[in-house]
Amino acid sequence: MARPPRGGFHRRGGDDRYPRRMRRKVCRFCVDKRDSIDYKETGVLKDFVTERGKIIPSRITGTCVWHQRKLTLAIKQARAIALLPYVSAQV
Repeated sequence: MARPPRGGFHRRGGDDRYPRRMRRKVCRFCVDKRDSIDYKETGVLKDFVTERGKIIPSRITGTCVWHQRKLTLAIKQARAIALLPYVSAQV
């Protein structure tokens, strides 16, 4: 039994003739034209942290490099003064 050829656009379960284009994610902070990300805004920062306390990478959230760096610093500052937890308390 011959194996199908592997192309550059091979997707599982999809059709190789019509490659699926992924839509580019946009930075939430660039859209709102925000220059600063404050460590005291825990509601905003919680959107970028998982349930276990990890910072979500920019390839998933869609934030630009500049804002991702600001976001990381703000999350780390909020953790240091106990506004955000380092890890979740799972029993």
